[in-house]
Amino acid sequence: MGRGTWSWIVPDGLWEIAKPLIPPSKMRPQGGGTQDTPDETVFAAIVYVLVSGCAWRALPPCFGISKSTAHRRFVIWSRAGVWGRLHEEILHRLDDAGLLDLSRAVLDSAHVRAKKGGEHTGPSPVDRGKPGSKMHVLSDANGLPLLVGVFAANVHDSLALKPMVTGHQTRHDPHRGRHFKPQRLHADKAYDVPHLRRWLRGKRIGVRIARKGVESSERLGRRRWVIERTMSWLTGYRRLNHRYERHPRNYLAFLGLAAALCCYKRFTRLTT
Repeated sequence: MGRGTWSWIVPDGLWEIAKPLIPPSKMRPQGGGTQDTPDETVFAAIVYVLVSGCAWRALPPCFGISKSTAHRRFVIWSRAGVWGRLHEEILHRLDDAGLLDLSRAVLDSAHVRAKKGGEHTGPSPVDRGKPGSKMHVLSDANGLPLLVGVFAANVHDSLALKPMVTGHQTRHDPHRGRHFKPQRLHADKAYDVPHLRRWLRGKRIGVRIARKGVESSERLGRRRWVIERTMSWLTGYRRLNHRYERHPRNYLAFLGLAAALCCYKRFTRLTT
């Protein structure tokens, strides 16, 4: 079938940003001709799996590709870092348009059940000890996801603060000297650890973390509510509601693609 039967699944203009990031297809030693499948079609199929939550084997026939072709290229592109670079490219465009607000960043996490186990899973303290993971999200003041991460469900939230903040700060454009640094970090009491406060101050990042036994979490509600909305945006992509991937890299790939889609939809809404 023609492109028109599935083009609705990919927002207009997104493929033009993603196309330069896709690694060139390689000829398979055993043949098979899968290199003839257009990358644009595979990209749309991957977005469909993310949005619908369907299994690879349940891809509609309108895509005209096999589940093995779609999954294989998804894995290859994930290993090549396509989704993280796509997310970063869209963040750069938001920054160029003055649509990123780094006056503060907000950090939070959400539990997801890990159906098949795998790395970065553990007994979930909020799901009767069943295997699970946590998605950690760092957003700007408006709730745009800046960085996403995956940790085991039994890893304390505070252990994710340094990797998330450091990972965000290392995202830059070497050609323009771009450097993302929030002025303040908002987080809940789970991140209230003295050495983390000192570490943030050493980075010259203001600390707005609720204090255990001192402050009510509601005091930060007017700043932190945006991260709850961000989590809602991300879990609206049904493939993220549960973790079906054994390898955390594949779940993180879907999470990165979802973050890129959230940012791109905001970008097009505010610039058109």
